[in-house]
Amino acid sequence: MKAVIMAGGKGTRISSVASDIPKPMIKIEGIPVLEREIECLKEQGFDDIIITVSHLGNIIMDYFGDGSGKSPVTGRSFGVHIEYYFEKEPLGNAGALFKIKNKLTSDFLLLNADAMFDVDFNRFVEYHNQHGGLVTLFTHPNSHPYDSGLIVADKTGAVEKWLSKEDERPQYYRNRVNAGLHVISPKVLDLSKIDAETIGKIGNDGKPVKVDLDRQLLKPLAGTGKMFCYDSPEYVKDMGTPDRYYSVCADYKEGRVTGKNLRNKQKAVFLDRDGTINKYVGFLRNIDDFELIDGVAEAIRKINESGYLAIVVTNQPVIARGEVSFAELEEIHNKMETLLGKEGAYLDAIYYCPHHPHKGYEGERPELKIDCECRKPKPGMLLKAAEDFNIDLSQSWMVGDGENDVKSGINAGCKTVLVGNSDKDYGQTKTQKSLLEFMKSLA
Repeated sequence: MKAVIMAGGKGTRISSVASDIPKPMIKIEGIPVLEREIECLKEQGFDDIIITVSHLGNIIMDYFGDGSGKSPVTGRSFGVHIEYYFEKEPLGNAGALFKIKNKLTSDFLLLNADAMFDVDFNRFVEYHNQHGGLVTLFTHPNSHPYDSGLIVADKTGAVEKWLSKEDERPQYYRNRVNAGLHVISPKVLDLSKIDAETIGKIGNDGKPVKVDLDRQLLKPLAGTGKMFCYDSPEYVKDMGTPDRYYSVCADYKEGRVTGKNLRNKQKAVFLDRDGTINKYVGFLRNIDDFELIDGVAEAIRKINESGYLAIVVTNQPVIARGEVSFAELEEIHNKMETLLGKEGAYLDAIYYCPHHPHKGYEGERPELKIDCECRKPKPGMLLKAAEDFNIDLSQSWMVGDGENDVKSGINAGCKTVLVGNSDKDYGQTKTQKSLLEFMKSLA
């Protein structure tokens, strides 16, 4: 499969870091970020690469050549085949795709060159092939969803809505952001009805005709069943501003970039919800009753920064009892993600058990009144997360405020933490006053 890397941006927002080289050539621990991207691709068998360049593009072309030479920095062979398309005039971030259309004969990876990433691309491509769409977006949560484009998908992963930064968004939303990594069928170019001959030429408005990837090619596919999202907690971070660049540098130095690749064993902090993340009110049936515990957002930020995954595992018998619908529960969780996102924290995944074995409730759902394997103290939700994200449970923690939380962690093989003012002993590894106190102790 070909990989197309878009490296034509001017990088005006990060010019204070380096103004005399293209943004993709800015170094992370001594090596250009574009070289790190190419190395990540090569290691996974993606060695046929097209790079689109414009601003100071000759620097990129001189450095990498056709990919057969050696890195001037490391001395190692690039080990790839590289072709280039040089934009002599501004074409937008997708205009070059139409100029190289004859080289795109099958599905291809499309990547931004201004991001630091280390992801399992074979896993990503396999997901794309299984779902059979024209486009698969790599999506993830981030620390600033309030100023990011949001992707809304159904249970199958099919994208229903694409909310750009300027679009009106609901009060509460899931923290699912387009990361700028894509698998795309060339059929998308045909569906767009864009005339390649007009791109770069002066249009009726007196300005050069450009093509915007998101707005003109991808966003129109929302709601068609032809575009899917691939949710992953792997490391992808935009380094387009000085602050984000320095953050990326710190992450790389601390091993968080490579460590988050799902080819590697992960570790997680599993979190109970009620009484651990939000204030305990008994069975939470009304979204207005959801309120974060003081210090929880700070604690989850610490999880995000630590290299651990932050994963919620929660029993929700109110579903089986007919007291809360699936849609209502989703909205409650959207509120949780929105409130956390406003404070720079995010959850990598949420698992919930909708079952309840005891019968006799008015409005109960018979199909959910079962003795399942996912309801805590059973470890089913933790085991499913471990399977999904390649988690080493022995290096992970289960944090909750009750016996079922502790027992589920023990049953899964995790270390465990009981939070709250409790003198109970359920066999937990630690007892802490709060999630924040635990994360301070873990640090």
